[in-house]
Amino acid sequence: MLTDHLTRPPVLTAQMVIRRPADEVFRAFVDPEITTRFWFTRSSGRLEPGARVTWEWEMYGVSTVVTVVEVEEDRRILVEWNPEAPTRVEWRFVPGPDGHTLVKITESGYGGSADEAVSRAIDSMGGFTMVLAAAKALLEHGIVLTVVADAFPEGYSE
Repeated sequence: MLTDHLTRPPVLTAQMVIRRPADEVFRAFVDPEITTRFWFTRSSGRLEPGARVTWEWEMYGVSTVVTVVEVEEDRRILVEWNPEAPTRVEWRFVPGPDGHTLVKITESGYGGSADEAVSRAIDSMGGFTMVLAAAKALLEHGIVLTVVADAFPEGYSE
């Protein structure tokens, strides 16, 4: 049965093991020289405590402002992004066996109607899952996947 309200706001979670040490995986998410190889195309700076950076996806003509709330070196990043409809995104880098790292992403704080909040959470889950897969391919195998750029290609219609 469908209802027109939520009993609690949605919280996105996505996670994946990347078979590289936590410091290397952490660096891939804070250093735009690496991150631009698997996620956004341009950044105004590194993710450092108190930083306010702009991320751009030039192929789509969109950008967002990211405010870094907290950073725990090699362990955690917490940001607020998308000033028009702000949410908080947390990355946790959990060291595991054999020098591997579990990356756990959580996004919360979706606003709007119940339908809007659920739709945004679903979209974000798909996006963050693609980002994790692309980061895994790059860090484990040196392969640049273009999954983010190819998610909404021009010239295709149904």
